Amino acid sequence: MKIEDDIRNAVEVLRKGGIILYPTDTVWGIGCDATNAEAVKRVYEIKRRDDSKAMICLVDSSNRIQRYVRNVPEVAWDIFDLATKPTTIILDGATGLAPNLIAEDGSIALRVTQEEFSKQLCYRFQKALVSTSANISGEPAAQNYRDISEEILNAVDYVCWARRQEHKPHTPSSIIKLSPAGEVKIIRE
Repeated sequence: MKIEDDIRNAVEVLRKGGIILYPTDTVWGIGCDATNAEAVKRVYEIKRRDDSKAMICLVDSSNRIQRYVRNVPEVAWDIFDLATKPTTIILDGATGLAPNLIAEDGSIALRVTQEEFSKQLCYRFQKALVSTSANISGEPAAQNYRDISEEILNAVDYVCWARRQEHKPHTPSSIIKLSPAGEVKIIRE
């Protein structure tokens, strides 16, 4: 399948409130429209995860961050621009996202993907995309397509074709929490 067709199919499912499996700049992810509370609820159910545990969202560019965070600390732009590996930033003042995706303290975890497929997917979808590891909560993250359990594969509405043959190590992103004043706290290196 051509990448364009794969992305078109995934976006169509996302726009209908569906759940997809897709390769990201880190591990394989379960994704949905980050503004759709019902879709987000389904992702929590698929992962068997408590909805008090926030999930990461992917966007295609740092410009899109401003759509989902009221006041982005200046240092966030530097981190997004200078990061040498996938880096997720937890920012306060989340807005415009599904309420069940926003942490109890009002924050949201966002990452600008640089990987070709997920970047194009986010760009074509034109919204933030939930990106949580394709596994049941507490189990190892699916580094490659072949690591995804049958249970997860059967629970989603569309499985992307891109990078299914790939077999190489992938690791989750670094996670940094920024306070509104720009104080940096490293959550995961």
